[in-house]
Amino acid sequence: MAPKGRDWRTEQFRLGACYYPEQWPDNLWEDDYRRMKELGFSVVRVAEFAWSIFEPEEGRFEFALFDRAIDLAHRYGMLVILGTPTATPPAWLTAKYPEVLNAKQDGTVYQHGQRRHFNYNAPIYRELCARIVTQMAEHYKDHPAVVGWQIDNELNCEVNTFYSKADHAVFRVWLQEKYGNLHALNQAWGAVFWNQTYSDWSQVHLTRLTPSNSPNPHQALDEKRFFSGSAISFAKLQSDILREKAPNQWVTTNGMFGHLDSHRMMEDTLDVFAYDSYPNFSTISPDQGERPLLDRKWSLNLSAARDVSPNFIVMEQQAGPGGWVNRIEMPSPKPGQMRLWTYQSIAHGADMLLYFRWRTATMGTEIYWHGLNDYHNRPNRRIEEAGRIGGELKRMGGQLLGTMYQAEVAILKDYDNEWDGELDVWHGPLTGKSISGWFKALQRRHIPSDTKYIRSSTTLKDLIKYRVLIYPHPAIMPESTAELLQRYVESGGTLILGCRSGYKDATGQCYMQPFPGPLADLCGIEVEDFTLIGPLQQAPDIHWEGGNTLQGDAFVDILRVTSNSAEVLASYASDYYAGKPALVRNMRGKGTAYYYGSAFTEAAACALIAEMGLISPAAKWAELPEDVELAIRAHEGSDKRYAFLLNYAHEERSVTFLTPQRDLLTETVLHGVCAIKPFEVCVIEI
Repeated sequence: MAPKGRDWRTEQFRLGACYYPEQWPDNLWEDDYRRMKELGFSVVRVAEFAWSIFEPEEGRFEFALFDRAIDLAHRYGMLVILGTPTATPPAWLTAKYPEVLNAKQDGTVYQHGQRRHFNYNAPIYRELCARIVTQMAEHYKDHPAVVGWQIDNELNCEVNTFYSKADHAVFRVWLQEKYGNLHALNQAWGAVFWNQTYSDWSQVHLTRLTPSNSPNPHQALDEKRFFSGSAISFAKLQSDILREKAPNQWVTTNGMFGHLDSHRMMEDTLDVFAYDSYPNFSTISPDQGERPLLDRKWSLNLSAARDVSPNFIVMEQQAGPGGWVNRIEMPSPKPGQMRLWTYQSIAHGADMLLYFRWRTATMGTEIYWHGLNDYHNRPNRRIEEAGRIGGELKRMGGQLLGTMYQAEVAILKDYDNEWDGELDVWHGPLTGKSISGWFKALQRRHIPSDTKYIRSSTTLKDLIKYRVLIYPHPAIMPESTAELLQRYVESGGTLILGCRSGYKDATGQCYMQPFPGPLADLCGIEVEDFTLIGPLQQAPDIHWEGGNTLQGDAFVDILRVTSNSAEVLASYASDYYAGKPALVRNMRGKGTAYYYGSAFTEAAACALIAEMGLISPAAKWAELPEDVELAIRAHEGSDKRYAFLLNYAHEERSVTFLTPQRDLLTETVLHGVCAIKPFEVCVIEI
């Protein structure tokens, strides 16, 4: 674990913006900082794309522009987060050292002209990155305005696969360290199948194009682990320098993107994690199934960031419509939505928040990725809205600092299944369906939930604080994880599993035992048969005890009860497996394990919520409509709690307060039936 730098939190909630002084005439800077201060802003992020400003030619360093910009920020009381500029290597670098460029799987090399066109493993790139970070750290380590560093920008964004010559070479070294010898590698990759056995390390590569574009799945899983390790090594290269050269400044980076173990990166390199929150993505890529949550779905993403760092920074909060010149078309946030999304981030654990960006770019790929200010730089409604938020947080934001999101339910995930499921369509697509179904059901019943990643370091203490764990489709199930889940259930927890669970080991190879493999005894069942529901087939009806008939989705595990402590709660009511168990509950020790033989829909999740007797923590003091999200933050060991009510509806909604509650944002008392305006937020001390 990385040694920690200075604490990143201050006595007040810091609100601010991403700012690019190198993109604007310097006669605008002072007016920009003055207006930021008037809005209640007190922090800016700068310089993450400015390598050629600091090093205009190899070995010649200049700091004058950012010295003036940062000194001026300090005069206006602004804290500064400095980005290391390694996400965009300058043209002189890529021209002289083309080996730093990334490549596609077929070997085609990406060229200079966008961003993130480099690879993490070229020795010369690591050397030059270390040099620019060292120069910047030594120069700004004692500047009174500079409080922290953002490493790079959005590691693994845009592209999260790496096939340069340097990557192939380092992959072999990585495999040699992991397996020790070729025999162990061949065993782990099942290389005897289709005669893929390797007899010399020079034969081993990252996956390359194959006739059906279906590479060895075990090799592909290791490849993604390698991509993650490369990104973490690149981040650690920089954080180690920053720790040494600027020990009184904290270190973060912003994510989270594919093929990157953000949890390990946090442990190895960072003081705090930062997330970039753009809820309007959900309007162009809605969640799966009926009745999409749209921007409310972003709360699920924020819960994943919270698992990396219980309190985190939102380094980029959406402030306008987003779009590049060639992709991503979003509507503008309606009046009030930017404020709603701000408090959505805070409700889920953000203790510092910066808008992207202060002013919309007039040049380049992101001229349609709108910030707070428009091109004309005149007042607009987004600026007015930001000022309202700034005033509110200046008044009450300090009370929230350090409070933690409260949940008794967690949705479990893990990187191995996430990465394996990208290639393996027999289980990968099921997870998105089921998590969406569960999250909708929990949200609309106002039951707060966490996202919890299962890792090799996860302990019973990490899990037992949750009353319920939902692990929809963990196909890869190491025996050690199965034993941990068994201890969780025996200690009084409730575990819910779905189809396709427990049949692969850590290499991605299938166990030679009945499904669900090492989970079978815990669940009191075996899978006697199974089928994918084909595109022209009807999903089966499932009859639940108590009279409900719901429809399965995507896949069917046909169950057989193997334990006297197991009870059938639902059975298939159609097709050749009619009458066979679909949902089984098994009592084990003090707890319960459920196995459901299909993918979870919102209706199925609701039925299980009712079966378990889960109710909202707000039930004693309010009646909440479906469109209003409930989130609760509290100080550890304290009875003082803060409830966030967020109305995502585009219309007014009514909330019935059963007992008087004071809204900290408006300082009014709410009691009885109260109208909540579209996109309105209440923060209540309960």
